[in-house]
Amino acid sequence: MKRTIIDPSNMEIQEKVVSIKRVVKVVKGGRNMRFSALVVVGDGNGHVGAGIGKAAEVPEAIRKGKEDALKHLVEVPVDQNKSIPHDLYGRFGSANVLLKRAPEGTGVIAGGPARSVIELAGIKNIRTKSLGSNNKQNVVYATIAGLSQLKTPEEVAKLRGKSVEELYN
Repeated sequence: MKRTIIDPSNMEIQEKVVSIKRVVKVVKGGRNMRFSALVVVGDGNGHVGAGIGKAAEVPEAIRKGKEDALKHLVEVPVDQNKSIPHDLYGRFGSANVLLKRAPEGTGVIAGGPARSVIELAGIKNIRTKSLGSNNKQNVVYATIAGLSQLKTPEEVAKLRGKSVEELYN
């Protein structure tokens, strides 16, 4: 996973809460209840991240999740028809997400957790399929892992020592 440090201070950040879970820890005096929130943030312009926050109250868990997500932003290359440059699999744990590029007018064809990540990344045309585990947290992280592996045609041409025109011929 390529990691570049992205400064979220000059971006218009949107957030989406994917899931809120009530977590119970049984202790000697009874049950300790806390909340875990999975939050996805993005600017709709090629930057997206996800994070988890845990706290005694839901709003505090969401705030912590947003802070964690801002620390883990990744950059996503988007082509001219607001799709991804190439098809690939994203893997995290036992969750696999197939990401396929799509022509203009297709829209976002994705399940709930993957849809949140893709919409906040600014991708408008894509087909996805969640394979393996359907755990929301793992599907979100698998989608982000896949999006972070994307390479633009320029990057591929540079790696191969060719021009972009040579790649397409």
